[in-house]
Amino acid sequence: MDTPNTGQRATQNITDTSAQDIKIAPKKGNRPYWLGAVIITCILLLYWSIAPAVSSWQSSDTSVSAKRIHLSTVVRGDLIRDLSVQGRVVAAVSPRLYSPAQGTINLLVDAGDSVQKDQVIAQVDSPELTNELQQEESSLQKLKMELDRQRIQSKKQALENQKAADLAQVALIAAQREKRRADKAFSTQSISQIDFEKAQDELENAKLVFRHAQQDADLSKESLAFEVQSKQLLVKRQALMVSDLSRKVDKLDIRSPVNGIVGNLAAEQKNQVAKNQAILSVVDLSEFELEVDIPESYADDLAINMPAIVGINGVNHLAILVTISPEIENNQVTGRVRFATKDEAGTALSQPQGLRQNQRLTTRILMEKRPDVLMLSRGQFLESGAGRIAYVVEGNIARRTDITTGARSLSSVEVVSGLRANQDVIISSTEQFNDAQTVLITQ
Repeated sequence: MDTPNTGQRATQNITDTSAQDIKIAPKKGNRPYWLGAVIITCILLLYWSIAPAVSSWQSSDTSVSAKRIHLSTVVRGDLIRDLSVQGRVVAAVSPRLYSPAQGTINLLVDAGDSVQKDQVIAQVDSPELTNELQQEESSLQKLKMELDRQRIQSKKQALENQKAADLAQVALIAAQREKRRADKAFSTQSISQIDFEKAQDELENAKLVFRHAQQDADLSKESLAFEVQSKQLLVKRQALMVSDLSRKVDKLDIRSPVNGIVGNLAAEQKNQVAKNQAILSVVDLSEFELEVDIPESYADDLAINMPAIVGINGVNHLAILVTISPEIENNQVTGRVRFATKDEAGTALSQPQGLRQNQRLTTRILMEKRPDVLMLSRGQFLESGAGRIAYVVEGNIARRTDITTGARSLSSVEVVSGLRANQDVIISSTEQFNDAQTVLITQ
């Protein structure tokens, strides 16, 4: 049978297709190249960002967190050296009234009463002073009467002197007439030589008497005028004494010197008071001042008429330092600050309203103004470095710098040397740096 042979032949007739295949070379991909480039770029960027920090860290002596420091920029401007103190509102005018004489006091008002200027608020009953005034008034009347008597006596004496001078003049005229008669008779040999000489002597005697009478009258006139003037001076002196006593008696009615309210009463009703003993005080509520306690260390830097600023309810009011106590008590000097009535331009200013006695207010006394200087905000770095060391920030590095400081205000300090404008400086405490030359500032 031919069947098995058939299968073998079929197998031999099937042809392999491998001869028709085309060998294709595998395609190379680009992914490893761009992936490597990205990795290299990231490494470079990371290096560039880390290298400065690493370099700064290697070059710095210590490091500090930026959250632990405070920075301030050096600026140029006007530095105002000032002093902040607490002030107590007091009445600018608060006169205390005293007894003008010894006597019994009669109070016409009570503490807290409103009074007007020149209103009688108390009386002092002083019988001694009143009696003395009456005695001096009587003495004045007596002296006036003596003056009038002296004037009458002077007129009478002047009249007597004038009478004597007139009689002497009449006698002189008669002697002159007799002399002319004697001259005529002697020329005709009607009288003797002796009678002629006698007539001459009588004429000379009359002239002498008349001259003396005139001199006596003039001298007596001056003497009488002097006596009258002396009496006038005595009267004037006594009148001044009476006027002074009258003034003292009028002062027994104690009047209010200002419009205001009665303060504390220093004497009890109907009590005996001595001369110059305190009676009461009157407070003028129309004008207030501030009494400030200034530290002793600033006493030598203060002067009268220094400007000041008083803060009241968020509003600043101009004021002037008007008094400084020469005494030091409890390491403080007491001063008085008065509200200004005009500003620098001469514009009138109104007084602050709503002030109360003993109210506490913050006052800034402007001691000095330095124009166009380098300034830096005050901070603990001044105490840490004694005002001679500062750390200037450049990027993330703070470098130790020697500086010189000048005047200081409440918020700023003058920089004399060592810094420039627009530089950033650490103003917080620098004790933690331990005098390091460079400090790395970390985030």
